[in-house]
Amino acid sequence: MGLIYLDACLVIYAVERDPVFGARVIELLSADPDTRFAVSPLVKAECLVKPMRTGDLLLQRLYESALEQLVALPMPEPVFLSGAMLRARFNLRMPDALHLASALHHRCDALWTNDDRLAQAGHGLARNVLSGSS
Repeated sequence: MGLIYLDACLVIYAVERDPVFGARVIELLSADPDTRFAVSPLVKAECLVKPMRTGDLLLQRLYESALEQLVALPMPEPVFLSGAMLRARFNLRMPDALHLASALHHRCDALWTNDDRLAQAGHGLARNVLSGSS
């Protein structure tokens, strides 16, 4: 499919082997070896909050290792300006608006999430891959 931006929730489900969604996310991530997955610094920050809060260095290292396998997309100022517009227009939370803005800025083929509001605001770019929404 090309380049797919991953919402932080999907990375968290996969790394922490979430009992409800973990196996499905891992299956989706390994379905097509030609697909590249991308994250922004915001995804990295969101993923690292829990292990840093709890002092779980093993989990932190697991996240760092997993995140190194993904394409790292920068977040220049136009991403933040676009994020502000998306937040204003669709009443998204700022992190969600920034995820969508980053995927748009970098011309990703899709943004995978488990968030129906983000999927709706994405007008086809963002897809809730765990509920089948688009």
